[in-house]
Amino acid sequence: MSARKRVCVIVLGDIGRSPRMQYHVKSLIEHNFTVDLVGYLETSPISAVSESDQVRIHELTPFPTNMELPRLVNYVTKTIWQFLTLMVALLSISRPDLMLCQNPPAIPTLVVCYYYCWVRNTRLIVDWHNYTHTILALTSSKTSFIVKIARWIESYYGRRSAGNLCVTEAMKRDLLTVYDIKATVLYDRPPDHFRPISLEEKHELFLKLSKGIPQFLTKSSNDFKESGVVESTAFTQKLSNGTIRVKPDRPGIVISSTSWTPDEDFAILLEALELYEQHAAREGMFPDLVCVITGKGPQKEHYMNILREKQWTHVAVATPWLENQDYPALLAAADLGVCLHWSSSGLDLPMKVVDMFGCGLPVCAINFQCLNELVQHRKNGFIFSDPPELFEQFCYWFERFPDNIALVQVKDEISRNLRNFQQLRWKDNWDREALTYFQ
Repeated sequence: MSARKRVCVIVLGDIGRSPRMQYHVKSLIEHNFTVDLVGYLETSPISAVSESDQVRIHELTPFPTNMELPRLVNYVTKTIWQFLTLMVALLSISRPDLMLCQNPPAIPTLVVCYYYCWVRNTRLIVDWHNYTHTILALTSSKTSFIVKIARWIESYYGRRSAGNLCVTEAMKRDLLTVYDIKATVLYDRPPDHFRPISLEEKHELFLKLSKGIPQFLTKSSNDFKESGVVESTAFTQKLSNGTIRVKPDRPGIVISSTSWTPDEDFAILLEALELYEQHAAREGMFPDLVCVITGKGPQKEHYMNILREKQWTHVAVATPWLENQDYPALLAAADLGVCLHWSSSGLDLPMKVVDMFGCGLPVCAINFQCLNELVQHRKNGFIFSDPPELFEQFCYWFERFPDNIALVQVKDEISRNLRNFQQLRWKDNWDREALTYFQ
């Protein structure tokens, strides 16, 4: 029997918060590859990756964050640190047949990976999620030296890879016309665990999460005075005969996942919720909202300080960190998703929307260049450009919630389109578009 092919997967970031690369690994082991996975372990990877005997995880040592250095010096020092730690990790593994490298970041990842593959006679495949140079331009300018260097590295080493995958048709065209790089589109698709769930599963989830999210607790002790009620949350009740029912006056659940970075402007959601709070106070036909925001990132504490000053009565905001198995379930239990991600290049799509669609959750997504490859306005979700538009979509969706007869036809069409989207999952799409690169 021939030996298993060995693939090295490079994530110069937190493996646990790199779902696409984890799904690559899962697909590879399903096809009997041995995988060396190199990256940071700030968050636990999915069990299919962490518990597989076909995967060996090589943890990189993070750059020390307690050093106060000038911005440019910090960037250069961090790059040298990453260069050295990545080289040490690669020199410690057996020679792979193929290497799959996530981009961004291109610096120093593409440089290290290209020359390593050249020396070890390994085929290099680059998975383009976005462009490094457009991300760097967010905090400098398009004409800065470091942005020009990043653009050159992506162009030069991208053309010299053995293969390229990318996330949208728009990026495929741009790679070809601007950089002369031929790529195959591998759309993000939801894996099987991002799925709709039953009312019984929702109730059990609400009970579990109410231990850490007070907004999920029932607000009234009168719930248990009702005949036969044995369990109650802010949204559901369980009767003594085992029946689960939805509370008729329950709050609506809005959920957003954010990395709290400049390419996801949380202030937009904050302003839309402020407008909704004022509107709900004036009008009697709109429910209270519980807005759940998940994720970690550098700007979180800044916005938490703003939230603490809010004296809202019709909007409550919770910012929990959810376990891997609870996040998909909460997406499926929510009423509306919000995506604040806008692409620095205008060429990548937010994976969180893919996850939400996989769970049957309609999404309000902020508009950018190629978003229509994923979200179609009023077909499977909504597209907005500013806080007033997002507020209007909240009002449209939640008016006379949950039984607005005027929205039945719209909601049915959205549900039908989301079910169609769910027919193609990550596994089948990867087998069709990406497997040939590794065979």
